[in-house]
This record gives sequence, structure tokens and C-alpha cells, in this order.
Amino acid sequence: MTSSFEYHEAVTWPEALGLLAQHGDDATVLAGGTAFTLLLRQGLIRPGHVVALRKIKDASRIDVDAHGGIAIGATATHSAVDRSLAIRGVWPELADAVAKVATVRVRNQATLGGSVAHADPASDAPVMLAALAAQVVVLSDGGAQRRHVPIDELLVDTFTTSLAPNELIHSVEVPGRRPDTRAVYLKFTLRSVDDYATVSVGAVTDIVDGTFKDLRIFLGAVGAKPMRATSVESALRGQPADARRFAEVAALVQADIDPVDDVRGSARYKREMARVWTERALRSLAAPR
Repeated sequence: MTSSFEYHEAVTWPEALGLLAQHGDDATVLAGGTAFTLLLRQGLIRPGHVVALRKIKDASRIDVDAHGGIAIGATATHSAVDRSLAIRGVWPELADAVAKVATVRVRNQATLGGSVAHADPASDAPVMLAALAAQVVVLSDGGAQRRHVPIDELLVDTFTTSLAPNELIHSVEVPGRRPDTRAVYLKFTLRSVDDYATVSVGAVTDIVDGTFKDLRIFLGAVGAKPMRATSVESALRGQPADARRFAEVAALVQADIDPVDDVRGSARYKREMARVWTERALRSLAAPR
């Protein structure tokens, strides 16, 4: 099946936003192009206009502020995030999560902003970004309007975000790290390591005086978006990081997820693996440093 469209290479954010406003529902945004190519070949999208972002100046920048907060431009590739000394200096767990995405060839092309906007519930980066309380900077109105949206609010369903048709993701912002913060990203695949996750877990907490503080746990591939393990968080927040409780508490995650049967496992199997890998994430967080 062939598809013809008019291709636009924007060089500024206002230009890209103007093209979206001009062409409305007939326009599709192109960042790295990995998801776009698959959807186009399968006939799932038929754009009349494609607005490419790669030539926008500074859209791939990675910056660290004075407090250790990181701003990652929407068109920064997964490989750039993985290799960034700035990111590895603050959040090596995020770099490690991104390094688990598919193959090197895909990581060299796929962008972080594109991964978030694509909203694939089995994708790696959005799970860890949600655990890190990251947010996206969203532009509209030619760039005059700018709003910040937490990742877990942006992702609302499978391949669905809360972005309006005239909005673009400008960057992803990750808060700085506190001295007592610990984090982990774990990914379980049935086949090769570059496959989509059967279950993934991103977890972040502070451990102060042996006690969990500000615990955040998200799981991927077990629902229509990254699913928050609120039951597990509630059971452990403010409690001692006692490994003897982890098996019991990890079982609570099964009430927080909504997996379906697919080629990577039955819903029942995913529920069990969610329990297993949530427990492993908790043990990793509490392990002596």
C-alpha cells in the first residue's frame, strides 16, 4: 500500500507549530521516524502532510541546570541519551533504561520525544520517566504558549496522549537527584534482549534512616499506559526497607495493573511476572550501597 504526502522540514518551533495549525488533522509529526515508518507501512496512518522536526535548532540539546535537573530536547535520540555524560552523571538509571530499547540501529534513530508521544505501553523510556516524576514541556500558539505536563498525565491510553492537535513536545524535564535517592529499571523479555518488554518496572525512592520516602513505582506492558503500583507504594511509604516484607507487598501490584493476552504472554502470566519483578525492584532499591 502506497501513501503520498507533502513533506515539510521545519527549522524553528514556530514554523513547525504553524504548519500543524495550517494543516490540522491532515498533518503528522515526524521526529526520528521509527514508529512513523511502521504505522505508514501498515496503513494505520495516511497523512497528507508530514512535519519533520529534526532540523529545528537546539531541539536535540541535553542540558543540566544548577540543581541537577535535566532538560532533554524532543529530538535527542535514545543513543544520545544513553551516551550523555550529563545524564549518566545524574540519572544513570534513565540512561540504562533507554539503552534497553530495541537495537543500536533503532536507538540511533528513535528520539526520546517521539517515544513519549507515540505512547506505546510496552516502551521502555516512558516507564522510567514516569517513575522519575519527569514532565514534558508542551508548546502551542506558535510557541507563545508553554505548559508542563507530567509524563503519567500525558500518557492516557494505548498510542494516545493528552496532546492537542496543535501542540508539540519541546523537551522532557527530569528533576534533579537528592542525596538519598535510589532508582532502578528492570525489563523482562521472553525472547531476545532487544524485544519489547513482557513486563518492565521503573522505581525511585529516597531511603532515609532505613525508611522508604517518596516511593514511585511504574510498570510497563501491563496496561494501556505505564501503570502506577499505588498499592505497593502505600504499603511501603514511610516504612522500614525490610526485605522480609517485599514478597508479600509485591503481590499487591496485581491489583494495580490491567494486562491483556498477547504474543509476549497471557494476562495471567504477566500478573505473576509483575509480582516477581516488582519484588526484584524493591530488593534492588533496598540493597546496601
